[in-house]
Amino acid sequence: MTGNLRTFVLMAAMTALVMAMGYLIGGQGGAIFALIFAGAGNIWAWWNSDKAVLRQQGATLVTRQQAPELVDMVAALANRANLPMPKVYILATEQPNAFATGRNPENAAVAVTQGIMRVLTRDELAGVIAHELAHIKHRDTLIMTVTATMAGAIAMLGNMMMFSSMMGGRDDSRGGALGGILAMIFAPMAAGLVQMAISRAREYEADRIGAEICGEPMALAGALAKISRAAGQIVNIPAEKNPAAASMFIINPLHALRMDRLFATHPSTEDRIARLRAMTGSNGRGGYQTSRIPTAGRPESGPWDNQ
Repeated sequence: MTGNLRTFVLMAAMTALVMAMGYLIGGQGGAIFALIFAGAGNIWAWWNSDKAVLRQQGATLVTRQQAPELVDMVAALANRANLPMPKVYILATEQPNAFATGRNPENAAVAVTQGIMRVLTRDELAGVIAHELAHIKHRDTLIMTVTATMAGAIAMLGNMMMFSSMMGGRDDSRGGALGGILAMIFAPMAAGLVQMAISRAREYEADRIGAEICGEPMALAGALAKISRAAGQIVNIPAEKNPAAASMFIINPLHALRMDRLFATHPSTEDRIARLRAMTGSNGRGGYQTSRIPTAGRPESGPWDNQ
């Protein structure tokens, strides 16, 4: 099953969950209302999700005058990917990480943390940005926004079921009290698993396309390894406060125990690196060319001053 077909099937499953929850609350009318509710949420998300995520994460818009090397790098890679120039943001956290957002390539943004510019080499950062541009190119940011909105709708419907049961307003002919309790507990969990499955599928594809854009699969692999190690040691406070956006980052920014792997929003870093390594030949690059990243002159301090 291709990545796009898998995503379509998973989103169809999410829609079915929304309607099932609505049916359990209010029968056929409830199912229709739930579908309309989810649709209205998706329309809101279409226009406002990018702004909301950037605001939640404390992102600051930067210009070429403020961050010339970073903006030039994004511009060069966007041109290589045949994409419009996205807006560039910096997140004030030392955890190395990055994400992309926006409803389409014409209204997209790439956000990187202060920490990622201190930790990665120039080619590694190019690999990360290329990965995010791959998400924009294939409109993954929109897909993840829609699924996140549906997951939120299912969670809200679960709360409505709980209050409806407490008030005695629920028709037990649609599954009984036990069925309602089970749906209230497991439907939001199932929605979360569907959301995570979509995210995992899109990450593999973005790694592949990102490696092609930047021309250095192993640079992206090296970046993933460094980010994964640091993400487990440095707390990203804005991400911890808004965990619903975790799936948008290139590496999960949240602290989690190994027992939580079933609910991980990302594939394992080891699996991603193995797939990138398989793209290369014995020389470490295969048929790819070294990424040529423009610079505006090495600054006295700031990004890449460790090289």
